Amino acid sequence: MPHFTWEKEDLRYSMAVFPWVGAVIGLVWLALLRLGKPLGLPEIAMVLLLAAVPVLMTGGFHIDGFMDTEDALSSYHSREEKLRILSDPHIGAFAVIRFALLGLIYLAALDIILVQGALAADSASPYKAALVIAGTFFMSRALSAVSVLYFRPAKENGMLAHESDAAAGALKINRAVCLIEAAACMAWMIFTDPLCGAACVMAELAAFAWYRYKSYKEFGGITGDTAGYFVTIAETAAMAAAAAVMVIR
Repeated sequence: MPHFTWEKEDLRYSMAVFPWVGAVIGLVWLALLRLGKPLGLPEIAMVLLLAAVPVLMTGGFHIDGFMDTEDALSSYHSREEKLRILSDPHIGAFAVIRFALLGLIYLAALDIILVQGALAADSASPYKAALVIAGTFFMSRALSAVSVLYFRPAKENGMLAHESDAAAGALKINRAVCLIEAAACMAWMIFTDPLCGAACVMAELAAFAWYRYKSYKEFGGITGDTAGYFVTIAETAAMAAAAAVMVIR
């Protein structure tokens, strides 16, 4: 992409369009999933490539936030010190350990989904479940945008505070659009595959509730890093929920 200098006015409606980054990720993820069989890709290659899609398309921005947040949470220091750790560019051992554990869960869930037929089967059920999983990338970002618009920031400066301040110029519109996007995505997921859709929606909503509770308790609010933390745990939770549904079926 060409270099662009962002002005405050340019970010006025950024929260309203933010979920559509997830839509693009979901489409690419779904396309790769459907091309796996014709291309003859091994199962392990598909698992790794599908896991790499959101990272490659975002530059791992959300993972950076997850690891910074885990570093801060693992310090068990005061709130002020935790906020300082969030801004520290260095990486700690616990961030690596927690990300490795989360990654193993994510990869295991993906493997279960593929083994149970989402890749190879021609029946409608696995294909509908794949559509639902692709929708989770949209939903996680829609909920993340809602948090920016409704939750209090932990710091007066930083990326999230800047985006929240920019969105305040059209706060009612941003809030309405983001809520509609989140609700529409949930409804579409449940309509597409009632069991898998409901499981994924519940998983992401549970992650959203945990995100708010943990952020307020530990940091006094949310930051750009905790927003990345939420997206990471929400998408992992949704993938695990979809895998559980596949096993039950």
